[in-house]
Amino acid sequence: MPPDIRVKICGLSDAQTLATAVAAGAAYVGFVFFAKSPRNVDIPRATRLAEAVPDGVCKVALTVNADDATLEQLIESVPLDMLQLHGAEPPERVADIRARYGLPVMKAVGVADEGDLPALVDYQRVADQILVDAKPPKDAELPGGNGLAFDWRLVSGRRWSVPWMLAGGLTAENVSNAIALTGAQQVDVSSGVETSPGIKDAEMIRGFIKAASR
Repeated sequence: MPPDIRVKICGLSDAQTLATAVAAGAAYVGFVFFAKSPRNVDIPRATRLAEAVPDGVCKVALTVNADDATLEQLIESVPLDMLQLHGAEPPERVADIRARYGLPVMKAVGVADEGDLPALVDYQRVADQILVDAKPPKDAELPGGNGLAFDWRLVSGRRWSVPWMLAGGLTAENVSNAIALTGAQQVDVSSGVETSPGIKDAEMIRGFIKAASR
């Protein structure tokens, strides 16, 4: 895979698909800690999975409006490399978490139209990375992993002061076009490599990573 395209496989919950993602060249692997998600993992399982990840692959914990006690338990128990904040955390909270726990922080920002773009500027000042995701529908139970894309032209040619990652509705069939249209050098996928919510597919993982490298 070209070194300029880095892939994150998010919502991994079993050893087999985790191993597939690593072997296929994923730069990041994500574990979801959000009870409403079909991809949710508990701390003991996440610890076993994370311990199997080789050095050089970034282990990311996705949390949603987590309180300090939850984050402390996560960080003390699971060998993590990055926190992904996927809730409504304001910039002040992001900055506090980054300073308090000493791990790099990625902040997810939902985009539906041009009115959502200023938030990306705000969060680039306090996060180590930003995840540019599709904004979930107002009645959605999940803040991400809904298989929805946004109009990629909204971020075409835009750059921020920190690394950014494109997410939302990506699949092996459209990721190459999404990269070409946006200039993204990092992409994130979860539902796009699943046969049903929360069930990752090894062939789909390999196919996505291969397509992203084209």
